[in-house]
Amino acid sequence: MADVIYNNFKKLIMNGGIDLDTDTIKVALVTSSYTPDQDVHDFFDDVTNEVSGTGYTAGGATLGSVTVTADNTDNEGVFDAADTSWSTATITARAAVIYKSTGTASTSALIAYVDFGADKVSTAGTFTIQWNSEGILNLN
Repeated sequence: MADVIYNNFKKLIMNGGIDLDTDTIKVALVTSSYTPDQDVHDFFDDVTNEVSGTGYTAGGATLGSVTVTADNTDNEGVFDAADTSWSTATITARAAVIYKSTGTASTSALIAYVDFGADKVSTAGTFTIQWNSEGILNLN
């Protein structure tokens, strides 16, 4: 499945409901059994089949070193963060779901679904998401 930007996020970013560089933005891992619906899924309680395993905590991890910048060369707004890792993890994940965490799943707005293209596995090792060098999200 291709990457998805959830429609509710598009609305929230346009009306100021999400501030990517000051809100708590998290990334959760899901299995291949989760099918994102960009029209209907709006909050984290819509996400099913989150991974479970050693070294992974439900709800995922908070993105670190978040930046929002203007790329005047490519005429884009860029949202980026440091690569995200889970150490000593035994998990299998197909994708990452990025969301604004409020601490309550039913009010934590979904942002994007990032498909790894295939299952990614770690066994008692470090599971790392290496974000694209151009940023996690690029708006042009």
